[in-house]
Amino acid sequence: MSGGIIWCGSGCCCGSFACFFQTTITYSCEKIAKNIFIGTNKYQNTYLLARIVDELPKNYYNESMKRKIIQRLLKWKHEKTNRMPLLLYGARQVGKTYTLKEFGNEYYRNSVYVNFERMAEVHDFFVGNIDPQKIIRLLESKTKTKIIPEDTLIIFDEIQSCERALTSLKYFAEENPDYHIIAAGSLLGVAINRKQYSFPVGKVYMETLYPLDFEEFLMANGELILIDMINEHFKSFKQISEVWHNKAMELYRLYTLVGGMPAVVKHFIDNEKSLFEIQELQGLIINAYVNDMSKYASASDAIKIMASYESIPAQLAKDNKKFQYKVVKKGGSASLFGDSLEWLISSGVVLRCPKTQALMPPSVYADPSSFKIYMSDVGLLSYRNNISIDNLLSEERLFTGGLAENYVACHLKSNGYKIFYWESENMAEIDFLIQKDGKIIPIETKANLHTKSKSLNVYREKHKPEYSIRISAKNFGFANEIKSIPLYAVYLI
Repeated sequence: MSGGIIWCGSGCCCGSFACFFQTTITYSCEKIAKNIFIGTNKYQNTYLLARIVDELPKNYYNESMKRKIIQRLLKWKHEKTNRMPLLLYGARQVGKTYTLKEFGNEYYRNSVYVNFERMAEVHDFFVGNIDPQKIIRLLESKTKTKIIPEDTLIIFDEIQSCERALTSLKYFAEENPDYHIIAAGSLLGVAINRKQYSFPVGKVYMETLYPLDFEEFLMANGELILIDMINEHFKSFKQISEVWHNKAMELYRLYTLVGGMPAVVKHFIDNEKSLFEIQELQGLIINAYVNDMSKYASASDAIKIMASYESIPAQLAKDNKKFQYKVVKKGGSASLFGDSLEWLISSGVVLRCPKTQALMPPSVYADPSSFKIYMSDVGLLSYRNNISIDNLLSEERLFTGGLAENYVACHLKSNGYKIFYWESENMAEIDFLIQKDGKIIPIETKANLHTKSKSLNVYREKHKPEYSIRISAKNFGFANEIKSIPLYAVYLI
């Protein structure tokens, strides 16, 4: 999206026929232009994620699949002090490689890409002396590309496959901080916990990429006016019109089926929003996870990891969603399956939500023995629930198996929150507690329009929070110190 003008005709959201938008940041429609993401690199090229729907080239969004993490990568790029390499962590197939290549193409003069799984010969560059200048010379020779400090992005993909490459990041941070390096890996969390890896503690920045959240899903589908509507009403907590509310809920229901894995979202959009083959693609992604379990763990450990992973839909289908080892296998225990569960958490395939007290900070008062486990993508949970597409799209039966709660957990995590839950003498339970603006905020999740909650009343009476959040299929509202947030607006919390 460079140069030229994007013309908005009578379909413009402000009603101005003469409204136009151009990449030199010249625009006359403030309502369309609000919330635009603007990032300017040193060569004065401006990149815009425009809030315009119909006038963009066909398939612009599903081809580019822009991710919000680009904003944080830009902040890292322009860091002038304490320059360190960046580690991009995330589960397999959440789009790390694609995002980094796009980031390099958009914001750097050139890029050098190294995949340590596919380019085994590059491992030899890190044998013996791992002097940064020696490594740079070898990479230039291998890739036939001049590596220029600050102007070249060096991408180390699947870095968990090369132990010494991970160690080398420390020396780049200490001796040659002007080289811009981003390392990515699907199992960095697992690698960190293995003693044979020398992890550069304190010498790298860390970011996590999650599957597309609902806002990114809407962007990929070109629903930019709807995003603006949701954002506007989230600020005011005034009810959105029934037409827009119903449209947003319909798209939310689709999202719980499709999920946020980039390959699945792209297939959905490229095929005119057809659900055909969606579940087949989700099955392939889960198979890739299973292959990782076999690849990075011993045979006996892999069996336990798979059993723990396969139990998650059943864990979430219970009224009491606390993770129970006996659901994994009769007679199961933490001593038998605890390490397997840690493997899944470290790999980013699942999310953990421990129980805590309503005290600050909640992480200090967390109970490591009591926790809930969610899948990292709600679409994969839909697939694992083995519910037909017709049932998943039915308003009455959509939310079986903890889909809504899993959806909320994924969005809170992708927004950077540490998630916890609260329980009171087995009589009341709050789905989530988060720390926001120095306060503990209770969050209740309801899958439909029925929002009565004895548990939330018990919590409020006992702990007197400044306000509470209730997430449901209802419209926006704020009454009795309870913020009512529709399921489709969770990404704004």
